Amino acid sequence: MNWRCSSFDFDTQMPIIMGILNLTPDSFSDGGSYNSLQAALDQAHAMIEQGAQIIDIGGESTRPGSDEVSIGEEISRVIDAVRVLSDEGVCVSIDTRHAEVARACVDQGASIINDVSGFRDPAMVEVAKSCDAGLVVMHMKGEPKTMQNDPHYDDVVAEVCKYLDQQAFMLQEQGIEKDRICIDPGPGFGKTPQQTIELVRNFQEIRRLGYPVMAALSRKSYIGYAYNIEVPADRDDASAVEALMACELGASILRVHNVERTAKELANLRPLVFLALGCNVALVGNDGEETEGKIAQLNHAIGELCMLPDSQIIDISSFYESEPAYYEDQDTFVNAVVSMRTGIPPKELLDYLHTIEDSLGRVREIRNGPRTCDLDILDYQMYVVNTDVLTLPHPRICERDFVVKPFTEIAPGHILADGTPVDSVPAEERIGRAHRIERSL
Repeated sequence: MNWRCSSFDFDTQMPIIMGILNLTPDSFSDGGSYNSLQAALDQAHAMIEQGAQIIDIGGESTRPGSDEVSIGEEISRVIDAVRVLSDEGVCVSIDTRHAEVARACVDQGASIINDVSGFRDPAMVEVAKSCDAGLVVMHMKGEPKTMQNDPHYDDVVAEVCKYLDQQAFMLQEQGIEKDRICIDPGPGFGKTPQQTIELVRNFQEIRRLGYPVMAALSRKSYIGYAYNIEVPADRDDASAVEALMACELGASILRVHNVERTAKELANLRPLVFLALGCNVALVGNDGEETEGKIAQLNHAIGELCMLPDSQIIDISSFYESEPAYYEDQDTFVNAVVSMRTGIPPKELLDYLHTIEDSLGRVREIRNGPRTCDLDILDYQMYVVNTDVLTLPHPRICERDFVVKPFTEIAPGHILADGTPVDSVPAEERIGRAHRIERSL
C-alpha cells in the first residue's frame, strides 16, 4: 500500500521513520528542548540526516493529565517551523487535535494532519476534506486530561480496531480517499501499560484493517513498565527494539524521538513472506470428519513452520474449503495462508517446506493431484525470480480463489514483489472457488 500525503507518496512496504519535534515546554520527555526556531530547525535537520522521512511537529502536550493550551498559543509555537521546513521540501506533519491549528499549518505547507482525537471533531473533518494532506487517525479513550483515569476494555485489541475502522470509514464516506488514511492504535492514550502491551503485540490485527499502521511507541510509559526504565529519555534503546517488533508485525510508520537509534535497529528487519497451505488427504478423522482431519494436517504443518530457524509466524488466515482446480477428479481442499518474517533465503526456505511436506506423507505422483500437505512460497518481499527451481512471486496466485481469499484476509491491499496486486483478477474469473470454514471455539 502507498500512503499519499499531499505531494508525497510513501511506499509502506518498507519502514517510514517520522521524527518527533515537540515545540512545547511540557512534553513528557523533551519539553522545552527546542524553544527557539533555530533550535527546532537544527533538530529537524539532524533527524532528516539520520533517516527521518517525515517531521511531526507538535505545539500542545497530550501527555496524561496535560492541560489544553489556547489555539493562538499552539499556532504561535509551530507555525514558523512548519513554514520553513515545508518551504525546504520536507514532509511536515502537524500533531494537533484542533481544526484551526491544522488549517493554519496546512496553509503553510504541512502535508500530514496527525490527530490524536481521531477526527471526532466535525471541524477537523472539514479541514481534511478541504486539502490533500495525509491523515493519521488515532484511538484515544477520553481526553488527555482524564484518559488514564482507570481505562476499561473488555477486549482492547478488538475495541481499538473497531473504532479505527469506523473512523477511517467515516472519512471515506465524507469523500476522502482511502490512500490518504493511516491509523494509529494510540499506545498509552487511555490505556494501562498492560493494555498497551496487549495492543502492540497484536499489530497484525490492526494491519488486517487494510490501512498503513503507525507505531507511536517511543519512550511511552508501557516501555518503562515492561523494561523497568523510569526516566523517559533513557528508553531509546528499548523504544527501538519495540519499533522493530511493531514493524515485523505490520506497522509501517514509526513515530520516534531517537531517529538514529531506530534506523540502526531497523537494519535487523527480516523480509516478509507469505506461504500457501493446502490439504485434501486427511490421515486423521473418521467418516464425516474429513474437513477437521485436513485442518489438523495444516495445523501440524503450521507447528513445523514455528520451528524454522530465524523465523516468526506473524499471522494465519482462517481455513477455507475449495473445489479442486486443474486436476478436478479429487476431493475438496482445505487451504490457508500464513505470513511470516524470516531470515532464511528463498531457495533454502523452499527446501525446508519440502521437508515438512515429506514428513506429512506428501506424494507427488499426479501434477496438481491429491496431497496430504502442500506448502508454496507465494511472495517473498523484494524478491523476483524465475528459475526451474523457484518462481517468485508464485505465478498463479491471482487466478486462484483459494489463495486470494485467505491472502487478502490477512493482508488486504497487498502488492506482490513484482508490483501486481494480489486481488488483480476479478473474483468471478478465479478458479478453485473457496469459502471460509466457520468453526465454533
